[in-house]
Parts: sequence; C-alpha cells; structure tokens
Amino acid sequence: MDVVVGRIAKAHGIRGELAVDVRTDAPQERFAIGAVVATKLRDGSERELTVAAAREHSGRLLVRFEQVLTRDVAETLRGALLTVDTGALPPTGDPEEFYDHELAGLRAELADGTVLGTVAEVVHSPAGELLELDVDGREVLVPFVRAIVPTVDLAGGRVVLEPPEGLLE
Repeated sequence: MDVVVGRIAKAHGIRGELAVDVRTDAPQERFAIGAVVATKLRDGSERELTVAAAREHSGRLLVRFEQVLTRDVAETLRGALLTVDTGALPPTGDPEEFYDHELAGLRAELADGTVLGTVAEVVHSPAGELLELDVDGREVLVPFVRAIVPTVDLAGGRVVLEPPEGLLE
C-alpha cells in the first residue's frame, strides 16, 4: 500500500527545483538526501524520484530530485503526488502516534457506539491535525485531540469521539 507524503505544487526556479506541499509528519526522513519517492502523475503514470536536496521555504519544502534537471521537466510534475510504500515505514514506537494511512478508513463512532461515518483522511493544518470524517456524504472536520478523540482502536477499526455540542452539525 502506498501513502502520500507530499504533493508537487509547482516548479521553482530554473534548475528543476520543486515546491512540495508536505503531507507527512517526518519530512526530514521522507525527503532526506538519497530518499526515493514514487510519483503518481495526473495521467496515471508512475516514476521513482531520488531526493538530491531539500530545504524549507515559505511554508513549503523546496526539493530537487536527481532525475529532474530543468524547469521544463519540473513543470510536467506539477500536481503529482509523492508516495512511499507503507511497508517501508518504520513503526512509530509510540502507542499514541499514528500514520495517516492507519487512520483513513476507520469507523468513527460516539462513546455509546453510535456510528457517525468513517475517517476520510487526516488534514494537517497550521493549528494542528484534523480528522476529516465522511458523515452521511458530507465532510466534517474534527480536531484530532484527546479531549475529542479519546480512543483510537486500530485493531478494532474505529475511533471513538466525544465531540462538544455543535461540532458535528
């Protein structure tokens, strides 16, 4: 299974550098020099890229890949998703930490067992992580904090929510 670690926003400069919107909690590992990521292009094709350099810039990561040497090539990658195989990810080592892909698809329910919907994805915002829930076909964002999401049960395939009044409306 592949997990998205970034999305190429645009080309930056004339030497093939790319502005990447990071979608991982460990960009220093995923975009370390020599790291390999796969790209899923808009046309459905895939290719592997090797990180040659990475640096932070204006809330994004500027990444140079060994295989992308010019701005023209970089432009062809605009909008591509950058992925890694989940089998290559090390265990978090902390029972309170989760990879985004582990949470996506979990059943979201209240403490009394009432099923609300499913976790569609984890949204990383400047204010913190949010769980995007699919509740009867509508998107609901829930802060991913212990006070609201006290239980994450990966083995049971569920997250338990104790939302404050009005949050799910």
